Amino acid sequence: MNQDTICAIATAQGGAIGTIRVSGPDAISITESIFVPAKDNKKLSEQKPYTLTFGRIVDESEVIDEVLVSLFRSPHSYTGEDSTEIACHGSTYILQQVMQLLIKQGCRMAQPGEYTQRAFLNGKMDLSQAEAVADLIASSSAATHRLAMSQMRGGFSKELAELRTRLLNFTSMIELELDFSEEDVEFANRDQLHQLADNIEKVIARLVHSFSVGNAIKNGVPVAIIGETNAGKSTLLNVLLNEDKAIVSDIHGTTRDVIEDTTNIDGITFRFIDTAGIRDTTDTIESLGIERTFQKLDQAEIVLWMIDSANAAKQIEELSGKILPRCEGKRLILVLNKADLIDSTQQDALISNLSAFTTKDIYHIFISAKQHSHTDELEELLIKAAQLPTVTQNDVIVTNVRHYEALTRALEAIHRVQQGIDSGISSDFLSQDIRECIFHLNDIAGEVTNDMVLKNIFQHFCIGK
Repeated sequence: MNQDTICAIATAQGGAIGTIRVSGPDAISITESIFVPAKDNKKLSEQKPYTLTFGRIVDESEVIDEVLVSLFRSPHSYTGEDSTEIACHGSTYILQQVMQLLIKQGCRMAQPGEYTQRAFLNGKMDLSQAEAVADLIASSSAATHRLAMSQMRGGFSKELAELRTRLLNFTSMIELELDFSEEDVEFANRDQLHQLADNIEKVIARLVHSFSVGNAIKNGVPVAIIGETNAGKSTLLNVLLNEDKAIVSDIHGTTRDVIEDTTNIDGITFRFIDTAGIRDTTDTIESLGIERTFQKLDQAEIVLWMIDSANAAKQIEELSGKILPRCEGKRLILVLNKADLIDSTQQDALISNLSAFTTKDIYHIFISAKQHSHTDELEELLIKAAQLPTVTQNDVIVTNVRHYEALTRALEAIHRVQQGIDSGISSDFLSQDIRECIFHLNDIAGEVTNDMVLKNIFQHFCIGK
């Protein structure tokens, strides 16, 4: 159990109001030692929980600020400990003065994520809910906010708890047979066990498969912009991001490394990747850039193949053998750029020649990135190609890599259970695989997580949370 009392500034710099959080066994007494109530001289320690008390923070006889102090008593607080929150004016000087007074009276500065870590250790939330706090703070779209809220409210935890309960019932029947092994008694009907294992496998498999959607929602749908040199890839990136992120030049081979950034289009986060132009070259640095182009192409879910409209037939002929095999299973959009340099008759002829590429998985569009022409229609095409479902706070979608890895291992274990039942292996081996599945599910909730894992998770939180 933590014996230290911690403090930290919990609000961003520059606001009109600043909040300092104090938590630990001496939180109330330490806050009381620097706080003077404005009325009735009633000490902070004598106040009821969940009350606000107006008064002054003082350093001996000097008044630092007029503040409001919120009071929470263990175990009914965010951390499960005695806690106070001091709301003062947002001046950096005032906040630092109050922090110095608290530390002088026995507090120590909180580590990143230490409040949420204490909430987890004190049983106020499981580990998946604690991780959702960081996701909620970092949410940048309606979808990421909904997913984080669902996880923080326990939607994911509830599903895991139901799985663990069913698995424990499963293994209890199996292990009961082991106690009566000499009598050759079968307590668990194998057909019923197989049906139960199949149902559990479907739930875990659904959660595992949801990660591709969850990862795209959380980190952005990866979109690789590829094509020959000087096709307008960097210009398009700057248009989509609405900033001059990439250098634009008429010189071939300007982009020699990948450039990445994210933007939100109609509530969906896209991670755009501008790549080096594909061409035959003897330049060592440019060759490395082209090699990275193909690496990013393999990682992308959507591919924007930028083609110079004036030279489209030649570029498609030269690059289709290199690009199309790598786009299998991806959404490919042929972006015919510099369309302002060709007339409508030439465009119609190009569309006719592109008939081999216009399938349900391959789209095409004429644009002029330089003149921002038809780029709005391209954004609409990107939203269509993303194929992301509408997310509500009731949806259980995996967004965390650690959860995905644990679920994958749990899925492997339940597959072994299914195979074991089919092959008629002994109860002790079945029980071992069931318990391994339970172990990996428990790992998500934090019931078996070691200190190194906890440190790695919470060190990425912001200070004050």
